[in-house]
Amino acid sequence: MKFAEIDLFGVYVAPFAVIMLVAWIATIVLRRIADRYGLLRHVWHPPLFVGALYVIVLSSIVLVIAR
Repeated sequence: MKFAEIDLFGVYVAPFAVIMLVAWIATIVLRRIADRYGLLRHVWHPPLFVGALYVIVLSSIVLVIAR
């Protein structure tokens, strides 16, 4: 797939910025699910876990789109 800039009210935005926003929203949803079921209590360092989860979600989205 070819990545192209996105025109947002006359301002061109890199497609990676939009992908980062989507990954951030997906990470928030996954964090709330994990928090609701008490999964974050079993993690040594929850902010580090959420940061790693964001990187995993972001890289997964990029790999799926780039295919």
